[in-house]
Amino acid sequence: MAQDEFSIIQHYFADVGKPSPNTVLTIGDDAAVVGIPEGFQQVVSMDTLISGVHFAADTSPADIAHKALAVNLSDLAAMAATPDWFLLSISLPRVDADWLQQFADGLRYTAERFALQLIGGDTCRGNLSISIQIAGLVPVARFVTRAGGNAGDLLLVSGLLGNAGLGLAYQQGRVELPDDLRRRCLQALNRPQPRLELVDFLRSFASAAIDVSDGLQGDLAHILHASHCGARIDRAALPVDPWLAQHNLYQYALGAGDDYEICCSVPQKYRSEVESWNRLHADCHLTQIGELTDAGFTLQVGNQQVDLATSGGFRHFD
Repeated sequence: MAQDEFSIIQHYFADVGKPSPNTVLTIGDDAAVVGIPEGFQQVVSMDTLISGVHFAADTSPADIAHKALAVNLSDLAAMAATPDWFLLSISLPRVDADWLQQFADGLRYTAERFALQLIGGDTCRGNLSISIQIAGLVPVARFVTRAGGNAGDLLLVSGLLGNAGLGLAYQQGRVELPDDLRRRCLQALNRPQPRLELVDFLRSFASAAIDVSDGLQGDLAHILHASHCGARIDRAALPVDPWLAQHNLYQYALGAGDDYEICCSVPQKYRSEVESWNRLHADCHLTQIGELTDAGFTLQVGNQQVDLATSGGFRHFD
């Protein structure tokens, strides 16, 4: 059984993912060496998942591995970047060969599915935590940021909101869910799907974008701040499971987080392109939830307007 840092890396992580043509040197030296193709820019992000904070201690190793990589891939998707490579730093309380094998297999599966390679990293002893630094590529000046939205733009969100938050609430004993919904919500929590299929659409049509990691309300507020505009959204338009709507639990869609869907703004002139996308991508449907405005941040609830400007989404140090 692998016991030291170097044998752990060699045994479990030396062959994770598909080699990139841009990689010059990978695992086995003091550092990796990568190139950037002419005409492209590199987009880099990093996230850390900590046991007991971002996942329950009894979460399966394969689910932890998938989520650790998926949340970073989601950042690339929001910036309209194509994945290229990633680094892994993992802290382990002890060497558990079975746990490590399941984790490595899960990481390998997700890396190969999204066509990127693990090119280096670090292991150490400590409380269980996983940090991933990821890099993607985008044609020069074709990346999408939070800062390009304009009043009048359509506000869109992919997929469904709130299921991951419901899954966490169920896991913590705060809500009871029907069997089918419980399975879907736990899947949404533990196996988020990075919306990389949206990369080309965002490059072509989006004025601003963000991934919904800390709740729609808080993350959309980042777009509004960066774009110097406001928003009006309609609660009835939020894409949620019918059970959530029936029980009036929209707080999970607005503020629970962990959805890893994409919220973006698109100029009105591209409305037909949105409709074309939806005809071809039923599994990644874009729902219009409102529009950008000159100022303010309001939620339409029936005939009433709720001011969202004074409250935000999840924040790690509150």
